[in-house]
Amino acid sequence: MKTSKGCILITPRSLSKEGHPALLALEEAGFTIRIPWPGKQPDEQQLLEELPSCVGYLAGVEPISEKVLVAAKNLKIISRNGVGIDNIDLKAAQRLNIAVIGTPGANSQSVAELALTLMLDTLRSVSWSNKTLKQGSWSRKIGSEIQGKVLGIVGCGNIGQRLARMAIGIGMNVIGYDIYQNEDLRQTSGFTYVQLDYLLSNSDVISLHCPPGEKPLLDKDVLDTVRKGVAIINTARAALIDRASMVKALDAGLVGSYATDVFEKEPVELDELYSHEKVILTPHIGGFTKESVERSTVAAVNNIVRYFEENN
Repeated sequence: MKTSKGCILITPRSLSKEGHPALLALEEAGFTIRIPWPGKQPDEQQLLEELPSCVGYLAGVEPISEKVLVAAKNLKIISRNGVGIDNIDLKAAQRLNIAVIGTPGANSQSVAELALTLMLDTLRSVSWSNKTLKQGSWSRKIGSEIQGKVLGIVGCGNIGQRLARMAIGIGMNVIGYDIYQNEDLRQTSGFTYVQLDYLLSNSDVISLHCPPGEKPLLDKDVLDTVRKGVAIINTARAALIDRASMVKALDAGLVGSYATDVFEKEPVELDELYSHEKVILTPHIGGFTKESVERSTVAAVNNIVRYFEENN
């Protein structure tokens, strides 16, 4: 009987509920897999109980605090099955010599497609129409065609670039902002890089694909400058939005609709913003497609196997 090289904790809900064939590669490499919370996101106390015995961690979107990392004396690597790693205390991980690796690009197509779906939904009131019709009310809201509208993309990385090309393909005029400009995208017909202030005040639809900063990107001052009736799509991070200011902007008609796939806490707690009639919610499904889960899982597993091969 082989001696295990150590335990790998698996927490992404897309994997812990039903498993995935790619996880067999960890066992074949000599590791023991632990899945203690099938289909559920662990809290800090649960991580404190399980992670100290593990050498590797295939992590989801759950917050991973300094306290958890300090307690994980045997932990060598955290591999995220997604691009975002801001749920991890990176300074603590670096100080403790714990490698943190994501899977950039693995879910780009699926998140871009969801952003486009939410955009179409907001402009044609699809979710609202479905809800009211099932409630027995034959009611209609007049919609807007997407062709000719200005789409402003904040953050033109892998996801933003894919969304830009899809939007151009259906007749939108796309403007984008990013600190680092992609030359191929710059030369794409129908796309123009602009300054952030210009984008925020001249877009019919704003789609967010950037990491959060020290304060919300869309606060009261910014929302006061947007094009009246703008649709805002957020498949990036909840912290990009000042929630109280967004409610006021929706009530005043400055923002026509807000669609989000990301929340401060999961499962989401319905508050004044999230229960607003002009808000569309999806339960963090941006990367939750068969294709995306396959790509990200394989990449996250390979990151762990490769790390121990290279550091033994």
